Amino acid sequence: MSNVHLMGIGGAGMSAIAKLLKAHGLNVTGCDLKESSYSLDNIPCVIGHSPEHINIYKPDALILSSAVSHDNPEVIAAKNQNIKILSRAQALSDLFNKYQGIGIAGAHGKTTTSSMTGLIFMKAGLNPTIYIGANVPDLGSNAISGSGQFFIAELDESDGTFELFTPSTAIITNADWDHVDHYKTRDEVIQAFTRFADGRKDSLIICAEDEGASKVFDSCKNRKNIFRYGWGKSYDWGAYDITTNPGGGISCKISHNKQEIGTLRLAISGEHNILNSLAAIAAAYINGIDFETSAGILENFHGSERRMQLKGVTANNITILDDYAHHPTEIKATLNAIRGIYPGRRIIVLYQPHRFSRTAIFAEDIANSLNLADEIFLLPVYAASEQEIPHSSAQEIIKFSKKIITLVNFDDALDFIRPELKTGDLFITMGAGDVYKIGEKFLTEKF
Repeated sequence: MSNVHLMGIGGAGMSAIAKLLKAHGLNVTGCDLKESSYSLDNIPCVIGHSPEHINIYKPDALILSSAVSHDNPEVIAAKNQNIKILSRAQALSDLFNKYQGIGIAGAHGKTTTSSMTGLIFMKAGLNPTIYIGANVPDLGSNAISGSGQFFIAELDESDGTFELFTPSTAIITNADWDHVDHYKTRDEVIQAFTRFADGRKDSLIICAEDEGASKVFDSCKNRKNIFRYGWGKSYDWGAYDITTNPGGGISCKISHNKQEIGTLRLAISGEHNILNSLAAIAAAYINGIDFETSAGILENFHGSERRMQLKGVTANNITILDDYAHHPTEIKATLNAIRGIYPGRRIIVLYQPHRFSRTAIFAEDIANSLNLADEIFLLPVYAASEQEIPHSSAQEIIKFSKKIITLVNFDDALDFIRPELKTGDLFITMGAGDVYKIGEKFLTEKF
């Protein structure tokens, strides 16, 4: 396989794979329905999908984003010419499994944990290959091709394909129920993560603070080299005496094997990020990087894009933040963290529900999490290629809310939000779709 063509190349995951394949000497081309916000390292890319691309680029393999249907005319043209069709996960796992892999899986926290782990290994001089589902300012990219033995990757559980990966060190940040289009019950999620855990060749690191991850642990606790992390000193890795810094940052004491070993200071905020740090520190320690080195590196970690990202501050001191949170667990964690960073300030949130299937299942939980904000504005559901189903509209969230929620459209959202914002307020755009554009638009306005 020397020529590969990526359909949906502009997305976070696909653009990262494209860079890595190019760095490994393959001739890479791609297409997408719109311009990418990710750097493609001068990889030829055209807008739109067309069967003609198969004749123009003559690929040996066609790699598909999960958003591309197998009945797409370009895919059909490739099949008719007996060209190999690969999913994103198949292409990535083929590469990953040749390395000493460190794979990070979980419904929440895997992007940040992967970013932290990648930064530690890079700054420690191990020259890893890194694959992340978002741009990471500290890394300068969402993908790095290194010459070392380690491959650090964020593994996507959304369609079950994370089971294709066989990391020597695996992290499970949690096994929460999400992606209800693929996992019909919570038990299906636990079963998938258990299969993933059973297939590890060496070390397994599991969060003790998540109910689902704890069930996975119970299924494989008799295996060797399994490590847990959580609050207190009772686990292999623990955190306690937590201090949240107004204005940003959090610190705590760290224990290893029930013994205090030092202090962790983070520039980013949120107790969930302490747990993410513990997972990254544990993975580094297993692979020869001591705690002091990891803690020193993480002290200067500034987070990933769209994770409590500060977008800017207006002239009248309204702070604009953006976060990718789209599951009720993530919404709650983000809003609680923001309360700690900016005590006493009003939080105005604009939330964009992501997928009809998720909204139908979690509408009440989403409403309860959003109620942590002072004022709530709600966009219609970002479909992400799904068709609407019963009880899946944004109105379902409003039905369960204990606070008033104002439903707005994308084009007129700011007309409703702008008059409600006061000096010193926090305006947070939240969701996995394109809601961030509204915050960016607000920052361009003159005050």
